[in-house]
Amino acid sequence: MTECLFCKIVAGEIPSSPVAQSETSLAIRDIDPQAPVHVLVIPKAHITSADHVPLEHGGVVDDLVLLAQRVAQIEGVRESGYRLVMNVGVDAQMSVPHLHMHVLGGRKMEWPPG
Repeated sequence: MTECLFCKIVAGEIPSSPVAQSETSLAIRDIDPQAPVHVLVIPKAHITSADHVPLEHGGVVDDLVLLAQRVAQIEGVRESGYRLVMNVGVDAQMSVPHLHMHVLGGRKMEWPPG
């Protein structure tokens, strides 16, 4: 998927400084952070959204959550708390059509979110 921003980051075509990674996922800082800690956890394989996870990638969401836990530990918010957000579709403000999870922390989160 050569036009996908996240695929280009995974392929090394766009430089990034990974916060953490696993065999199947990559964690990078959001370029427009909405909290003191704002990291995106993305699968290395192109998957359009949570609505389009193919059977052969069925464990991808599990891996995203496990990597998000590691990111929270690295960023020092695992004990105080953090928010995981996965947007699906235009109305949810999904801006890049590649499955990803936001890890937000470092401040008290408001509810409802928005």
